[in-house]
Amino acid sequence: MTHVAMYYHTLTNTKGVVLPKPILNIGCKQESLSTLSLHSISSVRTIVEPMVLDKMLRRKRSNEYIKVMKQLDIGGHEVSGELYESFISAVRSEFPDVPFSNQPVGIISKCFLGAPYEVHTIDVAGSIIQHYKTSESLPPFMAKARSIAIHGGYEFIEVYIDSMRAIKADGTVSVVK
Repeated sequence: MTHVAMYYHTLTNTKGVVLPKPILNIGCKQESLSTLSLHSISSVRTIVEPMVLDKMLRRKRSNEYIKVMKQLDIGGHEVSGELYESFISAVRSEFPDVPFSNQPVGIISKCFLGAPYEVHTIDVAGSIIQHYKTSESLPPFMAKARSIAIHGGYEFIEVYIDSMRAIKADGTVSVVK
């Protein structure tokens, strides 16, 4: 009786990534390490069961996250790159176990800069923070959240591809589909 086992030892590529390398190469096609890149690693999608994802996104938001999101008006009409990065960092740290593709695509809230501004948005994918005047149209994926942001009694609205999540001052989450 023959028994074939695959044994591994570690190999580090030029970028410092530790990779397993088979010691016995029986019938396996080995790919050159030069074709491996961080781009190909980061393009791997994580899939989360819909019920688990929904539970993750219904969790109460942290006080730190709410505090950062409320600072949007502090920068005035023009927002620095550093301030934008603090918003994006807050989103990433609030959802560490949620795959990037399932994180908010944007955030909208009532603007307190005064007339003529009504709401402001953070477009996470497009790296844009914008304050909108009462008469200005919002991007289509954000437009549906405008009335909730203005009149709903929420601190801000997280806009997702398939839903919205309205966040109260205490961090509780209401789902709008």
